[in-house]
Amino acid sequence: MMTVSLILVALVALEHVYILVLEMFLWTTPRAQKAFGLTPAFSRETKSLAANQGLYNGFLAAGLIWGLLHPNADFGYQLQLFFLICVAVAAIYGGLTSKRSILLMQGLPAFLALAATLIAHL
Repeated sequence: MMTVSLILVALVALEHVYILVLEMFLWTTPRAQKAFGLTPAFSRETKSLAANQGLYNGFLAAGLIWGLLHPNADFGYQLQLFFLICVAVAAIYGGLTSKRSILLMQGLPAFLALAATLIAHL
């Protein structure tokens, strides 16, 4: 179960790196507009706001990667739990206030990784 946990945490981290790239660097491209359901005009007007959001997603990814790579396994586990909970809370908030699909796209992987991480450390 430990291997499954580590893989799921890594996938959540990679997903947030991808979101960082979309929000910070690709926000005004057709790819990001399609992913987030944006018009070209809206994406141009909100480019700096999206870059800020992307930065926060990068912090989540960095925290998860830190947790995966930390030499002290117990502290790494605590980091993983903290950042997975942050992702889960952000997904719930985003799903309730912005777009329901956030619950599935960001929340489900975070909840699965959180569950696997907790089970692996029983």
